[in-house]
Amino acid sequence: MRDDSGAAIEPGAANRSTGGPARPTSWVRGRRRRLVPVAAAACLLMTAVGTATAAVPATGSATAGISTAAQSPADILQAGAQQGIADGYPGVIGMVRKGDTAQYIRAGLGDLTNRVPADPKAKFRIGSNTKAFTATVLLQLVGEGKLSLADTVAKWLPGAVAANGYDGSTITIRQLLNHTSGLPEYIGRVYSVGSDPNKAWAPQTLVDIALAQHAPVGEPGERFGYSNANYVLAGMVIKAVTGEDAGTQIQRRIIEPLGLHDTGFPATDPALYGNYLRGYAIQALIFRLDVTVSNVQVGGAAGAMVSTLDDMATFFRALVSGSLLGPELTAELKTTVPAATDTDYGLGVEHMKLPCGQWVWGHNGAVLGYFSEWFTSDDGEKQVLLANNEYHLAGGTKGQLDTTKAATEAFCAL
Repeated sequence: MRDDSGAAIEPGAANRSTGGPARPTSWVRGRRRRLVPVAAAACLLMTAVGTATAAVPATGSATAGISTAAQSPADILQAGAQQGIADGYPGVIGMVRKGDTAQYIRAGLGDLTNRVPADPKAKFRIGSNTKAFTATVLLQLVGEGKLSLADTVAKWLPGAVAANGYDGSTITIRQLLNHTSGLPEYIGRVYSVGSDPNKAWAPQTLVDIALAQHAPVGEPGERFGYSNANYVLAGMVIKAVTGEDAGTQIQRRIIEPLGLHDTGFPATDPALYGNYLRGYAIQALIFRLDVTVSNVQVGGAAGAMVSTLDDMATFFRALVSGSLLGPELTAELKTTVPAATDTDYGLGVEHMKLPCGQWVWGHNGAVLGYFSEWFTSDDGEKQVLLANNEYHLAGGTKGQLDTTKAATEAFCAL
């Protein structure tokens, strides 16, 4: 069944792959953390396999003050999606997965102009969820003996970090990946609702803009401080080591082996193709501006990728379960530093304690028009993913709070 909002729960066969989460935020940062007392950070910037079958109506509500004890995980997520629509989102899609069984939820519209229901199989921009892909490539290169996490930035990128008191010879690759480098952010200086989607941004230019923000406030390794400049540099290191940019390496090492047919890393093209959610940004509280076409060069290795719920679930399951990296490198991936209360950050992924006491891996991503997040158990067997098609560079909105709350409750019910 489908009403005009497109609300529904759809059963589907979960994906079988060679394997298979962070949340501090998207490559664009509006508020840095935390949406709900745990992991709800919508940090800014921005799943199983099978064809959706006939829709099954949701049966419950996950709104504040109502017990979720008798609801299924999909019911809880569906109710949260419908609340997101009530909060002003155009559309919300999601997936809950346990083992090889998955259910998809949807509410609202994926295209406001043509009144197309939100499709849980549609593509969307994943923002900072890109960081886990970038970190994975670097970890694979470590495993091949081509570099070390202890290598300095200056070893691979001489002169790239050498301004305003910053010194690349004192910052390691590990510190880039776990955001303890101490480097400033650049996003607010180059990215806005009215930014030119075709404007060229060289990675070094973005790094230079970050370094100019302020002098160092501490020593590298001293504390966690989320900065997209870290992952722009990580992408530059990938190219220095391999001779190819991060997108090419991600395609060869991750997308192709896992069969992620709806995932891509656009290098310059700001458009989306095929089946995708149109992205919107709320202006003046009620006007929704179509921002589907967006500058991917501003995010690069920190947040340029496009994917689907199915492909993201497959990747993150493979990642946390060790299928992509093996035991030793997976342990490096999961070696964390304190980031916030009940939240630690690994290498491109976040480890967080949910209100029910369970610890999960995850992340979120937000770019203009899109906000997504995911939660995965340590073995990759339990997953919840959620995405919507509205983001206007503001964090902590009611829609983010309500849908993230539903996602955490759905995971706890798995």
